[in-house]
Amino acid sequence: MSLMQRLEMRQGQALVMTPQLLQAIKLLQLSQLDLAAYVDAELERNPLLERIEGEGAPEREAPEASSDGEAYDGAGEGYEGGDAPESEAWLASEMTPSRGEIEGDLDTRLDNVFADENPTPRDTGSGDMLSLTPAPYGNTGGSFDGELPDFEATLTAETSLREHLAAQLDLATQNPTDRLIGSFLIDAVDEAGYLREEIDLVAERLGAALDDVARVLKLVQSFDPPGVAARDLAECLAIQLREQDRFDPAMQALVSRLDLVAKRDFPALRRLCGVDDEDLVEMLSEIRRLDPKPGRAFGAHAVEVLIPDVFVRAAPDGSWLVELNSEALPRVLVNQSYYARVSKGAVADGDKAFLSECLQTANWLTRSLEQRARTILKVATEIVRQQDAFFLHGVAHLRPLNLKTVAEAIGMHESTVSRVTSNKSIGTSRGTLEMKYFFTAAIPGAAGAAAHSSEAVRHRIKQLVDAEAADVLSDDALVQRLRDEGVDIARRTVAKYRESLRIPSSIERRRSRMASAAR
Repeated sequence: MSLMQRLEMRQGQALVMTPQLLQAIKLLQLSQLDLAAYVDAELERNPLLERIEGEGAPEREAPEASSDGEAYDGAGEGYEGGDAPESEAWLASEMTPSRGEIEGDLDTRLDNVFADENPTPRDTGSGDMLSLTPAPYGNTGGSFDGELPDFEATLTAETSLREHLAAQLDLATQNPTDRLIGSFLIDAVDEAGYLREEIDLVAERLGAALDDVARVLKLVQSFDPPGVAARDLAECLAIQLREQDRFDPAMQALVSRLDLVAKRDFPALRRLCGVDDEDLVEMLSEIRRLDPKPGRAFGAHAVEVLIPDVFVRAAPDGSWLVELNSEALPRVLVNQSYYARVSKGAVADGDKAFLSECLQTANWLTRSLEQRARTILKVATEIVRQQDAFFLHGVAHLRPLNLKTVAEAIGMHESTVSRVTSNKSIGTSRGTLEMKYFFTAAIPGAAGAAAHSSEAVRHRIKQLVDAEAADVLSDDALVQRLRDEGVDIARRTVAKYRESLRIPSSIERRRSRMASAAR
């Protein structure tokens, strides 16, 4: 057997994931906020990209005077020569008061001024007097000390929970050791207002005595808001009840068994607290009025409205119109004229390579954004076609749907449909819903009937529970009701859907009704 080297040429097909293709896939699954951040970064990096402002027109640059002396007046018309029109000259004379008018209004002379400690005289001829004419924005000369602050720098920042507690700690104690321990404990308080560090670990880290840490913790727990720095829910409620002078032995026994309160085991709570039904109902009402998360009042962010990527509205002929939300799409263009002007002056090879790369990246980004918009619209149109009954009649008529069905209908891969429906939403007459909402599992129908959507079955369970009268429906009763309506479903599935809807069990619902009737 002999070994030898040789050259061969073979022809084949292979799928190559180019960097542009990877970036296009990434753009497809980005949300609105992530896409806007990505486009903003590209606009800062690439000088050939330009954002489209307004009604699809590029942002107008500042007017400049041309070489022949014709200046643009900002309204689409120009004027010849260096003199302004008569109306503009009149406006300038009216807006610029004379020296005598200023002296008369101020009842003083303009030369009656006091020199600054570090005067910066204008070039007025004398050189020994400051000019009262305001300097342009950003000029440090004249009567301005420097640039005006940014608008964001003048806004008042919201007080955080840590700052609120630290300010109270400074007033509560002057002991430097206690302040150090208190600052460490305040830093360990989470956004809900709970202390997530064990005090023995805090003492070990700080090298302090455990009694000192416990004493400072009691001090911090006395701060506003009531219940802050508690280690669990029971301690948080106990602090608030002590603040209201309502932490008697009966209430203390009730707070110690919050598990029975969650289960609504009222007979056990009556025996534990030694009270009757009326007192127990009053105690539970006081517990409900307390704040289980005292720290949520600080550092809360404004609720952001979900902006839909696609709008769906009814057409006059009974069909559905699906259109993209143009306000949510970043609009950019490639400034070809700027590229032509700059490329003429580029001499170095590095400059030419940089301009060529910027042009290629800009063209690719604009094409990718257009392709992304077309793909989203195509997938959304098929979703609307598949779920036509939902838009007409509501959740009860939602059909089971999966990614494969949509992918086969529009001729795309399932992974592409999955990326399109991630972090996207559809604005409908029934509210703004995520695209993933329309993809639900199928529950078989009874006696060979058509399959039902899991979301529709979950909605039907909620309707049955809300419509309960004197008799509370158990999970077995819900299964029988659904089977009578043609839904073949197991009891464990009903229990899972009920828990996902945060509906208590039949025993807890019955106890809650008994407590409500006792009031």
